[in-house]
Amino acid sequence: MRYGVISVVTKKHSEAKLYTYFQDNSQEMDSNRKRPVVLICPGGGYEFTSDREAEPIALQFLAMGFHACVLRYSVAPVEFPQALCELAWSVNYLREHAEEYGIQSDKVVIAGFSAGGHLAASLGTYWQEEWLERETGLAADDIRPSGLILAYPVITSGDFAHRGSFEHLMGSKNTPELNEYLSLEKRVTKDMPPVFVWHTNADDVVPVENTLLLAEAMRKQGISMEVHIFPEGAHGLALANEETMVKSDGFGIEPRCQKWITMAGEWMRG
Repeated sequence: MRYGVISVVTKKHSEAKLYTYFQDNSQEMDSNRKRPVVLICPGGGYEFTSDREAEPIALQFLAMGFHACVLRYSVAPVEFPQALCELAWSVNYLREHAEEYGIQSDKVVIAGFSAGGHLAASLGTYWQEEWLERETGLAADDIRPSGLILAYPVITSGDFAHRGSFEHLMGSKNTPELNEYLSLEKRVTKDMPPVFVWHTNADDVVPVENTLLLAEAMRKQGISMEVHIFPEGAHGLALANEETMVKSDGFGIEPRCQKWITMAGEWMRG
């Protein structure tokens, strides 16, 4: 396996890093194998990026035969749209280097958790906006995700919003107009890529209505989607097992939710 750390390049100064986990090919099995890649955006309310939703997730996707990357994107006090530009650059980078890294270029899938889910879904809805092309200098087709895996995502800036995420994302740009624009259930178009999304009904930090509103908007636009609502489980479960448990208080174990990543892998294989 080739492990690397790449500095993210955007028009504005960026301290974001792309951590890459690329599997080597084997002469014995298939020297020309190309694999899908999962680009992971950890959560953290646009205030930090969670370790629990970073490398442990990548390793599980590696075990299923995929390449994986983790984007440690810019957070507060950096403001919108810097993190989105970093994600767009990362998608473009993976496509540009698909031959070098053995990536299946039509299978660049973004996995986002909580606020990272908002970031992932933002690129899924904004990828063809002219302002983003101007901001990044990248062609729309080069930054379009092939699919989205969203785990308990922040979606709406309305009644069921996780307000802290939007306050950190907007910073000094906090206006009613931008707040409305960032409510992603209102940005869904027929050109959104396929989506796998899961949430828990018991989430009292990012309410399940975030996923339900997104699912309703996607259904109206005819977007291919797979939606799972688990009955129990707090927000931020990550793998929902001992690997991503918080040792100090035992938080993060929910057996019924542990299957989500296997189901996501099956969804990716189509």
